[in-house]
Amino acid sequence: MTTATLTATPVRTLGLRSQLGLWGNLGISLLLPVAATYIVLSGQSLLATLLAVVVGAVIGSTLLGLAAAAGARTGAPAMVLMRGLLGTRLSSLPTAANLVQCVGWATFEIFVIAEVATQLTDGPRWVFVLVGGVLATVMALHPLGVVHLLARYAVWAAVASTAYLLVQVLREPLPGLTDGDFGGFWLSVDLVIALPVSWVPLAADYARHSRSATASFLGASVGYGTATILFFALGVLAVKVYGVTGFDVVAQLLLLPVAVVAVLILVLDELDEAFANLYSTAVSAQNLRPGWDRRHLVLGVGALATVLALTVDATGYEPFLFLLGAVFVPLTATFLVAYYLLARRSRTGWDVSAGAPARWEMLLPWAVGFVAYQLVAPTALTGWAQGWTSWWTARQADVGLSGSGWSASLVSLAVAGGLTVAVGLVSQRVRRTVRA
Repeated sequence: MTTATLTATPVRTLGLRSQLGLWGNLGISLLLPVAATYIVLSGQSLLATLLAVVVGAVIGSTLLGLAAAAGARTGAPAMVLMRGLLGTRLSSLPTAANLVQCVGWATFEIFVIAEVATQLTDGPRWVFVLVGGVLATVMALHPLGVVHLLARYAVWAAVASTAYLLVQVLREPLPGLTDGDFGGFWLSVDLVIALPVSWVPLAADYARHSRSATASFLGASVGYGTATILFFALGVLAVKVYGVTGFDVVAQLLLLPVAVVAVLILVLDELDEAFANLYSTAVSAQNLRPGWDRRHLVLGVGALATVLALTVDATGYEPFLFLLGAVFVPLTATFLVAYYLLARRSRTGWDVSAGAPARWEMLLPWAVGFVAYQLVAPTALTGWAQGWTSWWTARQADVGLSGSGWSASLVSLAVAGGLTVAVGLVSQRVRRTVRA
């Protein structure tokens, strides 16, 4: 694959239905009911928690949809799009972060598949890790065919399984909707936002094959947003009803009548998250080395993620993956503001060519937005990385933000977005002055 191929006009075969199916499937994940245990906070009412799910899903999926629409308009992969923001050389920074994120999430998805399959069958976990890794890798070798298959068949089976599990949980006695308060509401919102935002650095890899920007926006925002609301709600209700946390939520769902079939379908559906991360790892790597063959990259990354899923406890580094998510919240704001607002005022437009000049000034809003995120809500790391959390918690106290209850995501988005406007307008004025 040559450099020209990365920025050439892609085959555009994905309509609205295909993209709704793709993003709906990516949003339907057994990870979400497990993650829901972290947003059900002590003393917080069921109403507050469910409202946090809706608010977080709407905000996060809207950002995802806007990123997808940009990919459809330019026809460029996600990390190649970063050339228009930072220049070709500096786009290696978000690309490197995305490579780590994609490998990490692919590993975690294979881990989830094996963990739940082991609970279903009581078989050896390593067998399911290998099967999951191989199947996800094969899917990543044929991405467009997989997208069409997901839209035509898999999404409907997954939706039916989800509906069945929701109905069964709702038949159980629920706590009062307003019993409790809204304490920690924005912390819950932040966790929900983190999931769709983690897909922003991958969105254009698929949206570039969209027939229109509108279809890509609606497919990503509506498809992923709806699935996120349903699956987080399933997890919240299960935690409230059964009083379980972590993977015990899935174990509890398996005790429902005929739930084994529904959960088995969802385990198979989980493969699409692993496939998407493997494929996007390969596409992102080509931004650094355009000459590398995507198929060889997919095989290598698939093998790496499978080995990691065999050898590590993926739940131990889940907080680290959310730290990477915090990296992409301010980057998303910087990118969207620059693309939708500043590029229209620029004479050069959105340059994704191999010769796109470095724009060092755009590192500032990204970096300041990340600092703002950590000051509002330091990422909770454990073990050897606990010092990170301790340091930021101390800085949070220094500036008087301890216990503020603010949304780190919204603060980071506002800071990065506002600073992007200021930096962008100043740099454009300087460039015009230099030309004159």
